[in-house]
Parts: sequence; structure tokens; C-alpha cells
Amino acid sequence: MILRFGALAVILYALGFFFFSVTLGTPAAADARTDAIVAITGGEGRIEQGVAMLGQGRGKRMLIAGADPAVTKSDLVRRLGGQRRLVQCCVDLGSESVDTRSNAEEARRWLARRGYRSVRLITNDWHMRRASYEFRRQLGDKVTVVPDAVRSEPRFVTLFGEYNKYLLRRVAVWLDI
Repeated sequence: MILRFGALAVILYALGFFFFSVTLGTPAAADARTDAIVAITGGEGRIEQGVAMLGQGRGKRMLIAGADPAVTKSDLVRRLGGQRRLVQCCVDLGSESVDTRSNAEEARRWLARRGYRSVRLITNDWHMRRASYEFRRQLGDKVTVVPDAVRSEPRFVTLFGEYNKYLLRRVAVWLDI
């Protein structure tokens, strides 16, 4: 009986990983507009996509959540190869967060201060499921979250690690720990 239960658990885990791997986050619809944009640091192309969306009028203001406290707007302008006016007027650097959960907490406070009711969440495709989960937990029904994934080609190790982080976070929330 225990062996069968163990085998079933392994099969469900493997099927979950397969499902997770083939249903990665996707970019938002091209015409999706939100009040704000939040780009989470830590992955290639996230900030660039956020600034591009901001420049196209897909949001009024952008928060870069989890930025290193030593980074300045001038550093960002250099990294982007321009965009000084857009960065100076409409981009905020958030340096209060260190992980996905605290990114969502930082974004919640930022959104509440500005009275925004919708947010475009930008992160990599392999990270979107966990990031969306954390943002929806923090924001509840008060703010609409529009996932906007940056396409990537994640390695198996990246997917495996992210799947386990996602599962562990769901279990931790379920157990209230």
C-alpha cells in the first residue's frame, strides 16, 4: 500500500512538472493596457520589455521591483542606451525586495500609494506562474494583474528548480507557515 502511494505521488509529481514545463507564461496581448507596469529584476529582458511597454503607453508608470540599492536612474539610462526622459519621468526603482514574495509586497505598497487598479507584471516565462501567484495573493481582487512574460529558453535545471519553488510555496501557504 505504501509503495503504491509512493508510486502515485511520483507519477503526479512528474505529470505536474511536465504540465508546468509546457505551459510557461506567455506575453500579454499587444493591446493590453494597465495603470502600471511592474518589472521584477533577476532575468534577462525584463526591464527592457517593461520600458518598451511604458514607451508604447501600455502603462502610466513603472516600478522595477528588487533593484539593487546602488543602482540609479542614470545607470538605467546607460543600460538601456537612452530613454532618459521616459526613465526620469515615469520609472521608479524599488529596492525593498529580495525575492518574489517581497517583490509582490513592495509592488502592493507602490500601487496603493498611487491608487492604481491594474498592473502589467513582467518577468520571464518560467517564473511567471509563481510571480503571478504571489502578486494575486498580495493584491487580491483590488488590483487586476495582467501577466506579460518575457520569452526565454530555460534550461532543465531552471525549470526543475522553479517548479519545486512553486510547489513548496503553495504547500507553505496551504499549511499557513
